[in-house]
Formats: sequence, structure tokens, C-alpha cells
Amino acid sequence: MKSSVQLGGNPEALPTFFDEVGGQATFDRLTSAFYERVRRDEVLWPMYPQDDLDGAIWRLSHFLAQYFEGPSTYSQERGHPRLRMRHHAFRVNPDARDRWLRHMTDALNELCAAPDSRISPMHRLTMLEYFDRAAHAMVNTFDASPQPPERA
Repeated sequence: MKSSVQLGGNPEALPTFFDEVGGQATFDRLTSAFYERVRRDEVLWPMYPQDDLDGAIWRLSHFLAQYFEGPSTYSQERGHPRLRMRHHAFRVNPDARDRWLRHMTDALNELCAAPDSRISPMHRLTMLEYFDRAAHAMVNTFDASPQPPERA
């Protein structure tokens, strides 16, 4: 939701968090960098739809954009996020949570280090705080992660 302030009788929209960090392109880059890491993770990768990775990337990117004051495209297309319900079918234990959080943090750090980054230290902290809360909220089991299959 954009804020507005009256300046000399003319309303001007203040930039949102989404605008300040670079808009949808930033969330697309973040999500792509995250999924590159997930693809190499033997615990997390089986939880993701390899046959619809583009869809998964779109969903996460647009969800995050909406959460951080961007357009409501995610909800318009998918309805209410209902994160816990949507993740209920997956065994999200503390190990999976920590892996998810590490990959998202590393992806965000990569974006922050880019020469064209518009993500300030305060933006980074705000995003990391949300990622931490969301990751902890998704834990739905304390059973051990399944062992990855042995590689030949």
C-alpha cells in the first residue's frame, strides 16, 4: 500500500519498500539466485517441483514482492498466501528451515554485493528478519530429514 503526503496541495506518492529496492526485477533476481542454491541442496531440492520450476520461481518472487509493498499480483492470481497451509504437504523440519534460510540469506547477500544493488543495509535487515520469521513459522515436524539417495 502506497503512502501519500500533501505537499503544496498536490498529493505525491512516497516510494514503497518495493520501489526503493528496485521493484520486481530485484525480487526476480533474488528468487533466481535462491533457486540456483536450492538446486544443489539434496534435502530441499526434492521438495520443489522440478517439472514446474519456472512456476515456483514466479510464485516466490511475486509473493515476496507483494509482501514488501509491491503489486498484489500474487494474491490476484493465487488468492491469499496461506503459507502454512500451502507448505503442509512438505516435511519442513529445523534442518530444512536452516537450509532454506541459508540459501535465501546467501542469495540476498549476493544481490546486495552487486554494483547496481539498491538494497540498503536497512532493507537487507528488514528482509532477513522476515525470512527468519517465515522460515521458523513453516516448521511442521521435528523428524529427521530423509537421507539423500546414494550417488553412483
